[in-house]
Amino acid sequence: MTIAYGVVRPPGGEPRVAARVDGRVVDLSDLGDAFRRPSLNDFMTLGRDAWRATTERARGLDGPRVDGECLLPFEVADYVDFYSSLDHATNLGRLFRPDSEPLLPNWRHLPVGYHGRAGTVVVGGSAIRRPHGQRMPGPTFGPSTRLDIELEIGFVIGTPSRLGVPVPVEQALDHVFGVVLVNDWSARDIQAWEYQPLGPFLGKSFATSISPWVVPLDELAEYRVPLPPQEPPLLDYLATDPWAYDLELEIELNGETISRTNARHLYWNIEQQLAHLTANGASLRTGDLLASGTISGPERDSSGSLIELTWNERFLEDGDEVVLRAPQLQLEVRGRITP
Repeated sequence: MTIAYGVVRPPGGEPRVAARVDGRVVDLSDLGDAFRRPSLNDFMTLGRDAWRATTERARGLDGPRVDGECLLPFEVADYVDFYSSLDHATNLGRLFRPDSEPLLPNWRHLPVGYHGRAGTVVVGGSAIRRPHGQRMPGPTFGPSTRLDIELEIGFVIGTPSRLGVPVPVEQALDHVFGVVLVNDWSARDIQAWEYQPLGPFLGKSFATSISPWVVPLDELAEYRVPLPPQEPPLLDYLATDPWAYDLELEIELNGETISRTNARHLYWNIEQQLAHLTANGASLRTGDLLASGTISGPERDSSGSLIELTWNERFLEDGDEVVLRAPQLQLEVRGRITP
């Protein structure tokens, strides 16, 4: 069974690092100071050899078990959100630019992305307050009336890189600790008015929910699958054999499953995202979160957002509860909308 790491605060106790393995949540605080912390960050800095050794030890631990509140599993250093699903980008292009090519000219040449706000990343289960901002027609100021979900996976950086030194694509995975499930909530009406010419701002920066458990990258090896060649051929710094993770994903809204999709629909993989992010010399920090962008498949019921599922007709109401799931990894992200 897949192992995962998180941070648990037992009733009346202090937060500590725990492992979820074989249906049990095991306290790891006896393994050293890095595990007697309110985040995974100290553990993640230790590097892949230590991660693998800890996983082997955690699988063999009989106890002690720990129950309590699951907290945000790591301190988010920087947050980057990509736009890496071909079907998602194509769908939005058709919606917003019906008389033009759905993909902008740069899309097949580089992993498009933007920098978000690390301080608004919250653990799954947190209430999501409907954001306020400017909207059209008008403009007027008020609560978003087109609040949406975005089903994504996110990669967590463990070992940092040096400022000014790009990370080669073939070394990118050495820096990745693990994966989380992500709901990058989106206020479509606020975003539509404000994003030109500089991109997402208030329409995206109000909340991003992540799963309370992080699955180590090694656990995903069995789900890795090859993809067809990327066209046109890429510049050398992004060139690698195309691949993705064959991970089933689901969206549930108010108890009803409304979408089933798969992470293999991502065109750009984490190696390429990370190589592009650092190509200008930007550094990685422990706790960086690199989200994939909305994951959609070729069919309408395999879309990762309401704007695609309803073709721009239905959005979230106050009181709605959204649950995203990655069943093979036993990851889940919940969120309920509040006024």
